[in-house]
Amino acid sequence: MKSLKSPSGKPRGRPRSFDREAVLERAMRLFWLRGYESTSMAELLKVMQVTTPSVYSAFGDKEHLFLDAVAHYIDGPARYQAEALKEKTARAAVERILDQAVDSIADVSTPPGCMLALSVINCSAASESVQKIVTEARQEAERALCRRIGQGIAEGDVPARTDAAALAGFFATVLYGLSIKAKEGISAQEARAVVDTAMRAWPVDTHSL
Repeated sequence: MKSLKSPSGKPRGRPRSFDREAVLERAMRLFWLRGYESTSMAELLKVMQVTTPSVYSAFGDKEHLFLDAVAHYIDGPARYQAEALKEKTARAAVERILDQAVDSIADVSTPPGCMLALSVINCSAASESVQKIVTEARQEAERALCRRIGQGIAEGDVPARTDAAALAGFFATVLYGLSIKAKEGISAQEARAVVDTAMRAWPVDTHSL
């Protein structure tokens, strides 16, 4: 994601001794599962299967590595959200996002929930800069959803009096709430019931009834 930049602005080396994307994928999954502060560099090195000098040369310190992992997550596992916004109607876009969130909960090959919602949830003040960047990433996703709902209002598939920001906020809350429930072990069937209930809150043009 373009907005995720190294806080120091320093260039990083790109060693040729390993597949950077594959190594970053492993780091992303550990951060996603354990969270930023709960993940140690020793654990990261073990999972990434690279040496300390190689990691620092390729990514910088733990904070820079985490931000690269978040960008990798947005461009990878979370890309479905941006793709869903291309649906023909705003409702279809929202429903697709929530449907794929349920599919993710059912997928035992990935960590539960959303990395953006869970990875910095219990961080201390020492990680404030990281928290701010991840929060901004979540807020940008919500703004994108708000814009899509606004487009739906303009195109007539969402009632004209709909508060786009409030509706986007509601469904973002449902989405991130599902992440918390996923961490607690909610089943796909239970998650589907939550999504079905949430979709009943979609605004209806009463004047056309």
